[in-house]
Amino acid sequence: MAQRAIDRAALPHPPRVSYEEWLTRPEDAGQSEWVDGEVIEFMPPKTIHQAILVLLGKLVGLFVEIRGLGSVFVAPYEMRLANSAREPDLLFVATKHLDRIDANRLTGAADLAVEIISEDSVARDRVAKFAEYEAAGVGEYWIVDARPGREAVEWFGLGADGRYAAILPDAEGRLRSVVLPEFWLDPAWLRREPLPDALPLLLRIAPDSLRAALADPDA
Repeated sequence: MAQRAIDRAALPHPPRVSYEEWLTRPEDAGQSEWVDGEVIEFMPPKTIHQAILVLLGKLVGLFVEIRGLGSVFVAPYEMRLANSAREPDLLFVATKHLDRIDANRLTGAADLAVEIISEDSVARDRVAKFAEYEAAGVGEYWIVDARPGREAVEWFGLGADGRYAAILPDAEGRLRSVVLPEFWLDPAWLRREPLPDALPLLLRIAPDSLRAALADPDA
């Protein structure tokens, strides 16, 4: 039996809210983002999502700290763009852009945004946020897919044409950042069970800087 096509225009749509209304949502409301009048709610993250976020937060955060490169934030923390308010899992703001940060949020593009894909975020992270971050001028976008059987790590850098291009692994399989000079990551680290500790990895990434920081905390 032929099925009648669904008239999507006739389907009910959630009410649109202003950015100011979204900001006043109850404290016990679920985690969400605001996109051009629509509230995007998402499921609580799974254990592997949080474990990878903690590892990346330590690696990037400590690297940025010992190099004096800027500031690192982890979700939930708002990045206010032209028509959206997103909460990347992790973001980095370079020293020269710290004036974009106030007591409440980052207004404008981060230099680096990281999203860890969950079951409900595939299209949001790979399509919607990819386009938004590219248009906003986020210098690098890292996508980490930690779903069992779909594990992948993809890095994209913003070119002179304002478009993202894939950052390809080097001969040793390492991804090397442009916005974080001399920072690199072996994607295989994020597939280990259990995940490795951050400090030994950081010692491989930035041995001289880490040893100097540990030897003289006031340096």
